[in-house]
Amino acid sequence: MIADNESLAQDIKLFIDQSLSYYGQLQFAYLLLNKKNPTEITIISNSPDEWVKLYQEHHYQQIDPVVICALRRTSPFLWDEKITVNAKLNLSKIFSLAKKYQVNKGYTFVLHDAENQLAMLSMMVDEHSLNIVEQNQGALQMLLINAHERFMAGQRQIQAQQHNIKNNNMENIFSARENEILYWASMGKTYQEIALILGIKSGTVKFHIGNVVKKLGVLNAKHAIRLGVELQLIKPVER
Repeated sequence: MIADNESLAQDIKLFIDQSLSYYGQLQFAYLLLNKKNPTEITIISNSPDEWVKLYQEHHYQQIDPVVICALRRTSPFLWDEKITVNAKLNLSKIFSLAKKYQVNKGYTFVLHDAENQLAMLSMMVDEHSLNIVEQNQGALQMLLINAHERFMAGQRQIQAQQHNIKNNNMENIFSARENEILYWASMGKTYQEIALILGIKSGTVKFHIGNVVKKLGVLNAKHAIRLGVELQLIKPVER
């Protein structure tokens, strides 16, 4: 079961990583863009986290010539730092920032879905890996389709789970003690620290966490804490 958005991202990353392992060690990025609102973007990648964070925080998708080209295409394409969108526009400055993360030449596969979203699967390539990618275009296009369908199915599962939680009046699902424990756990406290704060035993903390996991229908305490935070089910506690 996909418990939350972070779990879904890890699932998709692993799926793509394992699928690409057949072709060698490829750096990749799966990017999903809402064409009605381009500020809504999802990136799942094995590129350095620092680059992905920088890209998202500065909304580089709005000036990324690879994304802009993909919006106009349905077929895969090769690109490098010399890529142009319009002769009057110089959008290649993003590559000066990306170079240190080995993002300077790639091959991008494109998918426009029924929900007006652009899905892209980009792989960084050199001369050797470019030959491999070009020889397997059909399989890699199918990988994008399968990864995107997997991602969308996961999103629907999460949304259905959240809908069920709200319908079942989950705002008050936790007992006062469970809420206290979840609150401190969400603040990064260990079971031992929570036990000291609340004046109870560590075993009691584990017992209540176990009940929370069952109530939310998730796999473990980490997922329960994350879901509680995402759905704002945890009420603040004064120490």
